[in-house]
Amino acid sequence: MNILTRVLAAAAAMLCVAAPAAASIVITGTRVIFNAAQGEATVRLTNENDRPALVEAWIDDGNIGSTPDTVHTPFLITPPLFRMDAHKDQSLRILYVQGAKPLPTDRESVFWLNVLEIPPKPTGPEYAGKNYLQFAIRSRIKLFYRPAKLPGNALKAPDQLSFKAAAGPGAALEVHNPTPYYITIVGVAVGADGKTDGSADGMVAPFDDLKLPLKSLAHAPAVGTPIIFTTLNDFGATDSHKGVIAQ
Repeated sequence: MNILTRVLAAAAAMLCVAAPAAASIVITGTRVIFNAAQGEATVRLTNENDRPALVEAWIDDGNIGSTPDTVHTPFLITPPLFRMDAHKDQSLRILYVQGAKPLPTDRESVFWLNVLEIPPKPTGPEYAGKNYLQFAIRSRIKLFYRPAKLPGNALKAPDQLSFKAAAGPGAALEVHNPTPYYITIVGVAVGADGKTDGSADGMVAPFDDLKLPLKSLAHAPAVGTPIIFTTLNDFGATDSHKGVIAQ
């Protein structure tokens, strides 16, 4: 049975089984920043289980249903398929391979790193002649391609976001990002003593807008209302920023 077949079988089994499954292969970090000036990025994996696992890695452009055979991204991962022994580490080396359509040089591009963990087939007399269920578990984190010599500072980019009440029914904010960096918002508190709304989250693309629903409010906030919003930085940690609702 090949890897893709085992993954599909595991996905089908998960629809019928409610028991949770936890990944043994852990990715160091919650995001990858690929600095074009450096030419490559390295991601560290750790096998925290007492048994080995087969691991396959690939990068997609946002299609959650992607497989290594269907993706077409300008990145090369080495090694793409390997065995990880128990309690061992492995480094993934990610290289940028410029294709027929180069990535933009005036802004970041976003991709996804996939790490698929396939457990070994159980052995031993206790499994002889018995049916058993195995889960192939995929972890997926964002990869940001950052061109060289982008203006500004990625860590300070969230301070340049602007906010205004979004048109239409319900309370929502329209967020404008004038920077060349992707900015991920994970919570917004409206008003000086407002409670953070963790459901107000999303990622605003470079030079683009994002509509951010505020489920904790019945009406759109007025112009001049102060807000505090939380973002994720390059290291996956949260940073707090202040803003105000503009006209």
